[in-house]
Amino acid sequence: MMPASLIPLSLLFTIIFSIPNGIITATTSMGLVMGTPSDLISGHLLLGNPVAFLAFRTFTFTCQDQIIIYLTNAKIAHYMKIPPRIVFPIFILSSVITSTVQYATAIYLLQHVPNICTPENSIWRCLGLQNTFSTTIIFSLTGSFNMSSQYSSVLWGFLVGAILPILSWSLCKMYPNIKWFAFIHFPMFLMATNAIPPAPAAEYPSWFLVGFISNFVLYRYAHSWWEKYAYIFSIAMSCGVALCGFIIFFTLQLNDVSFPEWWGLGGPNGDGCPLDLANYSGFIATNRYF
Repeated sequence: MMPASLIPLSLLFTIIFSIPNGIITATTSMGLVMGTPSDLISGHLLLGNPVAFLAFRTFTFTCQDQIIIYLTNAKIAHYMKIPPRIVFPIFILSSVITSTVQYATAIYLLQHVPNICTPENSIWRCLGLQNTFSTTIIFSLTGSFNMSSQYSSVLWGFLVGAILPILSWSLCKMYPNIKWFAFIHFPMFLMATNAIPPAPAAEYPSWFLVGFISNFVLYRYAHSWWEKYAYIFSIAMSCGVALCGFIIFFTLQLNDVSFPEWWGLGGPNGDGCPLDLANYSGFIATNRYF
């Protein structure tokens, strides 16, 4: 298990990263949890101990994520003029209810869904779990991320990521008359790919299309409508997706009703890409754990 001496380090990561995470979330409405730096350091400290690494990663990630969620909900309550004395007990109660429901749901799925989180079940493949499993293996068990490994070139991404925001800020200061420089937001650009993996790459064209129509076409050519309904439209889309997933699960998936087959659903992840599980050489491993 994770040594208790690493708990202060986990809390230190949470304190350091919560401020930039909160700033980015407040200005872009895109939640961000900086887990890679903590994964890199804890992977070296807990090399060969994947269980402890996973515990450290879960503790650090959850603390950062819950801070952002709490601040977001508190901000909404503040805008709705709900007194903090009422909001805080509701947060506590909702946390208890949510934890209970999630635990009960997990137990139900594990007991009633055959071959869950295995290749034999093409619907319940647990892509998020695959991502966590791969991260644990790469950072802790094999120690693949160091300057002497085959992935050492990836570490230059830390330096590039630190320089890019400074570059965009410098361009805005040097050329204030070029207005479109102000729209360059590298953390937001790079954060858009944060869901890969486990999100299939085929989801991004639809995301880009909706965003382009809403925040460019409507903003430019129907600005009065956009100014009045943009936020409501965004909330409606989010609620619609959640409601649709709820209906699909209880009416279709639980009754073994599959989506109709068509050419766009090829590949192991059903996104039309037959090489989703291949490495950079195009080789697909057959002895996979997931």
